[in-house]
Amino acid sequence: MGHVTANKELSRSGTKVLVLGVGLEFEGRDIISIKDFSREEIDYIFKIAQTMEPVAAKGSDLLRGKILATLFFEPSTRTRLSFEAAMHKLGGSTIGFAEAEIASVKKGENLADTVRTVENYADLIALRHPLEGAARLAAEFSKVPIINGGSGAEEHPTQALLDLYTIKKEKGKIDGLKIALIGDLRYGRTVHSLAYAFSLYNMELYLVSPETLKMRREVLQTIKEKIPVTEKTSLERIVPQVDVLYVTRIQKERFPDPAEYAKVKGSYKIDLETLKEAKEDLIILHPLPRVDEISAEVDKTSYARYFQQVWNGIVVRMALLALISGAVK
Repeated sequence: MGHVTANKELSRSGTKVLVLGVGLEFEGRDIISIKDFSREEIDYIFKIAQTMEPVAAKGSDLLRGKILATLFFEPSTRTRLSFEAAMHKLGGSTIGFAEAEIASVKKGENLADTVRTVENYADLIALRHPLEGAARLAAEFSKVPIINGGSGAEEHPTQALLDLYTIKKEKGKIDGLKIALIGDLRYGRTVHSLAYAFSLYNMELYLVSPETLKMRREVLQTIKEKIPVTEKTSLERIVPQVDVLYVTRIQKERFPDPAEYAKVKGSYKIDLETLKEAKEDLIILHPLPRVDEISAEVDKTSYARYFQQVWNGIVVRMALLALISGAVK
C-alpha cells in the first residue's frame, strides 16, 4: 500500500458515498509519487475511471460542497484545467492561482505557509511547483490531501496514470506490449513517473533520447530490475517494433544552459515518413504541449491518440478526486 497521512480527516457530511469495492484505502491520501502505488491500486483507479466516463458526460453532485485548490507555481493549461474540469463535473468547486506572480509568494511567503493557509479554504490541494520535492514537502505541512500536479523535473504521477489508462483503453492491455519513450528523458517529469509505472507490468521498454538527455540514473536502476529496458539514441529500427510511441518535447525551460538546448532541439520528429514501417495498430501518445516533434500531418492518421489523452485525463482525475475525498470506496 502507498503512503496514507494519518492526521488527515475529510468531512463527509453532505457527500453522497458511492461504494464500488473494498480492500483498498484511498480516502485522505496524498498523491505524490507513482512509486507509492501498487499495480492493484492503479488497476482499481482505472476501474473507477471507467465508471466516470458517463458521469463526465452528464455531470454529478458526488462532490457537491467540496473545494479543490489549484496552486500552480508554474505555467499550465492542460493539467490545471483538467483538474478544474474534473472537480466541476463531480459537482465541486475550485479556487487557486495559475502563476506565482499573482500569489503571496511574490511577497516572500514560503510554500509551507501557503499550504497551511490554503488548507483552511479547501478540502484538497493540487500543486505544481518548479522545485523537486515540493509536493512531498507540502504534504508534510498540509492537513488536507496534496495531489502532485508536477514537481520540477521529478515526477508527474497523475499524467502517468492517465497515460496508462489511455494505453489500456486503446490496446486492451499493458502486459505484453513494447513501448518506446522518445525525447527528453532527463528533464521530462512525465516519463519518470511513467517508467516507474511501466515497471509494474510485464512489458518491454525502449528509451530513445539524445546522449545528454538519457533517462535519469535512479529511474533506470529501479526499472531495469523489473522489466527489459533498451536505450537508443536513434529511432531507426525502433518504430517497426513497438506498439506505443510516447513522444515528448525537449524541455527548454529546464536547461541551465541555452547553448545545450540548441544542440538537442529538434532531435526527433515523427512524420509520415517515420511511420512508413509502423505496425498498423500503433498508437502515438504525447503529454502535450508539442512543439515540432510530431508533424501536424500525423494528427489525421489512425495512430494519433494524444488528444484522446486529454479527455482521459479528466476521467482519471475525477476518479482520484472521488476516491481521495471518500465519495467512492
